[in-house]
Amino acid sequence: MAAADGQWIRKPGREVAAQRYERYAVVTHLVRPGEPLARTLVPYLAGRVGACDVVAVGEKVVAIAEGRAVLLRWVTPGWFARWLSRRVSQRGYGLGLRRPETMEMAIREAGWPRILLAAAVGAAGRLVGRRGGFYRVAGRRVAAIDGPGPSTIAPYDRYIVLAPCRAAEFCAALARRIGAGVAVVDVNDLGSEVLAVSAGVEARMVQELLRDNPMGQGAQRTPVMVLRPRALGVPAPPAAGTRGAGLSGL
Repeated sequence: MAAADGQWIRKPGREVAAQRYERYAVVTHLVRPGEPLARTLVPYLAGRVGACDVVAVGEKVVAIAEGRAVLLRWVTPGWFARWLSRRVSQRGYGLGLRRPETMEMAIREAGWPRILLAAAVGAAGRLVGRRGGFYRVAGRRVAAIDGPGPSTIAPYDRYIVLAPCRAAEFCAALARRIGAGVAVVDVNDLGSEVLAVSAGVEARMVQELLRDNPMGQGAQRTPVMVLRPRALGVPAPPAAGTRGAGLSGL
């Protein structure tokens, strides 16, 4: 049976810098474009998190709320995107930049000169057995682009989601509302990256706590994770919390 909106799902704990953390994935409603996310996430967290906790939010839902989701059928890839997409290595699940439409959006985000340089660096790196050069040069705005994958929830299985533009602003706004630290993260089976944090949150600690992808991918419908130092609080009960709009989250 699917988890209810608002339910906290306990994940295995993890230790970072001699501190043990409890980790709870939170199921939310389906986030929509234009949604005031710093307000609509509050019912899942208010009264259940404190100053010692950090709430990690997936960058995809932050970007969707910003209106940064683009329908695939609206994107017409140019010849450079089509040519270059055939030369991109597989990176985890899904097609990623191997899809011409996604590569076209990467070119629009970073500009074709930077993408061309990134492609050259990536090709040179592969010759000497070093991977990741393309994304190091292309930058986080390109690395965070999320194309549809096999487990992407409808309707976003027909969208390309770009990197959020106001992640730091979102962190600060949600932190003020819930009285806890906030981070916007890009987490997948290849690892974790922290895009922005609220004041006082250590990005490296959040990155290490999420490196094993406890938030899951797509079908798990858990875009929010609460990170709680074990010695500094009592774990929240797993009872279902406030329901959202009746739809499961990303």
